[in-house]
Amino acid sequence: MPRAVAITAPGGTEVLDVVDREVRPAAPGEIRIAVRAAAVNPTDIGLREHGGGEGLEPPWVPGMDAAGVVESLGDGVDRVAVGDEVMAAVTPRRPEGGAQAELIVVPAASVVPVPGGATLAQAATLPMNGLTALLGLELLGLPAGATLAVTGGAGLLASYVIPLAKERGLRVLADAKPEDEELVRSFGADDVVPRGDGFADAVRDAVPDGVDGLYDTALLGRAAFAAIRDGGAMVVVRGWDDSPAERGIHVRPVWVRTVLERTEWLDHLRERAAAGGLALRVAGEFRPDEAARAHDLMEAGGLRGRALIVF
Repeated sequence: MPRAVAITAPGGTEVLDVVDREVRPAAPGEIRIAVRAAAVNPTDIGLREHGGGEGLEPPWVPGMDAAGVVESLGDGVDRVAVGDEVMAAVTPRRPEGGAQAELIVVPAASVVPVPGGATLAQAATLPMNGLTALLGLELLGLPAGATLAVTGGAGLLASYVIPLAKERGLRVLADAKPEDEELVRSFGADDVVPRGDGFADAVRDAVPDGVDGLYDTALLGRAAFAAIRDGGAMVVVRGWDDSPAERGIHVRPVWVRTVLERTEWLDHLRERAAAGGLALRVAGEFRPDEAARAHDLMEAGGLRGRALIVF
């Protein structure tokens, strides 16, 4: 029986377990993948703390990123073949759960080959955060030559946002601690400002009228508004309370679950990573029975990459 990481009830890391479960065959338009690595993301912490959502009974299988080998194909799938190494974006908020399982079935549209030159572990860091980066940039809709500030510049999501924004012709400012400044510049940031309470003032020093858009990966929320020009926009990744923003600033929440089947975006991410334009960073590898350690590492903050569950 294939194993899966399971959340047995809402709570702390003590509710994490490993279960055996049957996995159905791939239906038409689906792919069954033997997973080798699945990333642990903040969404998994939220799933553990708050549960799987209305109508979904525990245990819940977390995970939104998987990389592995095609085990079987449903009818009508011809973009990949059995035995191919692939990566996939998965939603855990479905009855069969998410990516942290030895065997998963996903829509073929959510699956592409791994980037050339990347290991399966590295590839598992890319799909969900890469799609999140692309969706946020699409929601901002900034033209070439516009200015974009990115908070949390050394983090994994920001490390994808920055180069993807640069290829759109944007001027990118990002924050970093002194020890991370060169790292953030290596992602392609044009300007690096200090991380912390002086972030907005530092952005205004570089762009006196304020930036056109801000991608808030560090969850600064309203504290980041001061860096944005009147009528600018901010992308948020943990939702928004729908309260009005100041100075006509537009707040754009990113819901990555809406783009998990954007195959052309996944292909773009794969190509960019293969060309060296996206840094695929693994922060640690853990067995399924060590999932609590991976959650602890994520919750401690300061990760420079993603912890993985490996099978």
